[in-house]
Amino acid sequence: MNQTTDVALAAAEAQNSEFLVFSLGDEEYAIDILKVQEIRGYENVTRIANTPEFIKGVTNLRGVIVPIVDLRIKFNLEKVEYGGQTVVIVVNVEDRIVGIVVDGVSDVMTLSPDQIKPAPEFGVTLSSDFLSGLGSLEDRMLVIVDIDKLLTSDEMALVEKVAE
Repeated sequence: MNQTTDVALAAAEAQNSEFLVFSLGDEEYAIDILKVQEIRGYENVTRIANTPEFIKGVTNLRGVIVPIVDLRIKFNLEKVEYGGQTVVIVVNVEDRIVGIVVDGVSDVMTLSPDQIKPAPEFGVTLSSDFLSGLGSLEDRMLVIVDIDKLLTSDEMALVEKVAE
């Protein structure tokens, strides 16, 4: 390959994005892999009084108190039992560490810009503010979550209070 081809290839790859794919119920969701700090098994958390139901509580992660948010409850999905596949994805959002509970993690996927479609408007029943699009890859459809918007929304300000 010549240098021009290398530069063009590098530019094309730079526009591709990697996502961590996880499941909630029967649906597959994805978040930017660069936001993920680690993936852990679900452990019991310390419940905090007077917090919304979707905030499961807090856990101590190597000396840092981390609020744990159950996305199944946040997204108004049917409650699923906590089992061996249930994991916590620890994410770093605006220098804040938050754990999100999901049914399982399946893989890391690279999507090009043409594989990502804008999020549809759902109306008042489901806020699409925190959806950055829909990823389409062969026979799979991924709901791409903008974890920054989700975890910095007004109600998530409560998480900040819990962690203090």
